[in-house]
Amino acid sequence: MPDISLTAVVLLCLAALAAGWIDAVVGGGGLLLLPALLLGLPSGTPAAHALGTNKAVAIVGTTGAAVTYARRAPVDVRTAVRIGLAALAGSSAGASLAAGMSTEVLKPVIMVVLLAVAAFAILRPAFGTVPATGPVTRRRILAAIGLAGLGIGFYDGLVGPGTGTFLVLALTALLHLDLVTASATAKIVNCCTNAGALATFAWQGAVLWQLAALMAVFNLAGGTLGAHTALKRGSGFVRVVLLTVVLALVANLAYEQWAA
Repeated sequence: MPDISLTAVVLLCLAALAAGWIDAVVGGGGLLLLPALLLGLPSGTPAAHALGTNKAVAIVGTTGAAVTYARRAPVDVRTAVRIGLAALAGSSAGASLAAGMSTEVLKPVIMVVLLAVAAFAILRPAFGTVPATGPVTRRRILAAIGLAGLGIGFYDGLVGPGTGTFLVLALTALLHLDLVTASATAKIVNCCTNAGALATFAWQGAVLWQLAALMAVFNLAGGTLGAHTALKRGSGFVRVVLLTVVLALVANLAYEQWAA
């Protein structure tokens, strides 16, 4: 493991706690956790190590949130697992291409992702506050497997940040779910994407296991608390958190890109 100061470790653990909460409520915890790792790890650390460590941390919090949701939310586990298996394949393929990606490439990609999510959340204020009407056809399920499974899974393995948010948005639109049920379903799918990507990064030796184990404890606590909060407060609260988190991160990245 690279030489990391105690201050940096503490800040990374706090980021893992916050990211776990955010990820459980609405997805997108990686939008906080991955930039924190990119900034907190010593200069010269390969970007693949930040990506791999991020997956090792995130899978623990995501699993904790998925278990909490599955106990209390009306999740169609069969459909979620089918999408998740496609996502596992997609994330493994994406992770296999991520080893040579540099930090300089990652940061602009994250910025574009955030702007797209922010625009969608602002332009569709009622999206996901109540489930859409109409049957969930076989065609919609297959579309969810293709888009939310293979497509977003591939993105998760390649880059990662925003995967949970994209899954929530895709599942809400394609399967007519409210935001809370979509968040619950997304956690099961996200467990699969994290597993596929993590296996690839671990095989490449790109995971800082000691740091990841410490951060994972905080991420699990945040994920479990976030799932309980979302279940208690409902879809309206989830949407507010989504918009707040995305706009705050856009502002922060814009400042670092042009003002710092």
